[in-house]
Amino acid sequence: MSVIVQDLTKEYGAQRAVNAISFEARPGEILGFLGPNGAGKTTTMKILTGFIEASSGKAMVGGYDVAENPIAVRRRVGYLPEHNPLYLDMYVLEYLRFVARLNGLSRSRERIRELVVTTGLEREQHKKIGSLSKGYRQRVGLAQAMLHDPEVLILDEPTSGLDPNQLVDIRRLIKELGEEKTVIFSTHIMQEVQELCDRVLIIDRGHLVANDTIVELQNRIQGEKWITVAFAGPTTAEKLAEIPGVKSVRPLAGQRWQLIADAAREDVRPAIFRFAVDCDLPLLEMHQDTASVEDVFQRLTTRKSQVAN
Repeated sequence: MSVIVQDLTKEYGAQRAVNAISFEARPGEILGFLGPNGAGKTTTMKILTGFIEASSGKAMVGGYDVAENPIAVRRRVGYLPEHNPLYLDMYVLEYLRFVARLNGLSRSRERIRELVVTTGLEREQHKKIGSLSKGYRQRVGLAQAMLHDPEVLILDEPTSGLDPNQLVDIRRLIKELGEEKTVIFSTHIMQEVQELCDRVLIIDRGHLVANDTIVELQNRIQGEKWITVAFAGPTTAEKLAEIPGVKSVRPLAGQRWQLIADAAREDVRPAIFRFAVDCDLPLLEMHQDTASVEDVFQRLTTRKSQVAN
């Protein structure tokens, strides 16, 4: 079941949280939704699930307009919000039975039993939700999102609060779900994006700045060399940007920097070494990196912090 978004916009007074974005999520596809905090990801997801209305534009789920047929859309969508709302005084099984009744499910016992196993809640199913760790509460939220066997899953930070072992289990589950459902999920963990996603959307300050496969994203900066350097003393982005061949500069932790150079030009590393000598800055580290999804994400969403040559 496809999700189609056309010129979707959401305004809060003078602030435009989502600015005329368009994209499509296809059946059997896992679509990663990335962006800095406040970029508009959660707002977009809430519009797709009918929780809030768009200011303009259109969102379609399986041919149903979210604004005109919100009930039809909700029957076909499973949603795990970023802040997982649960009834903490309910027991896990009690809560899932309650959600099943709300969805009008028949044979709910079998479905609940199946999801308890699928989400790894066997040992926790008889406990109160309020006594569970954050990771297990996330599992309960995932179970409720999948309870009515929706054709589209919208998951906002689904792995938040999970320990490393739980991460592996939930990532495997999302991968399996993506084989037969349309999955849209947001995350800040770039490893998840590279492991799970068929395609990636990147949103920045309400604008869609990328809509590509992982390979296409990496190809965006193939014409660039990314060089990480570390000095024994302080310097500035402005000074580093004056090195011949350096296009832009991004600060890393401590006295480490990432310098971006044009791949078509001669190797910029000798110029970096001469800069260190001229400035009496011992060079502690210098290596050329392969572009990752994280590199592309930072490149597209930190334009203000970059200093162009």
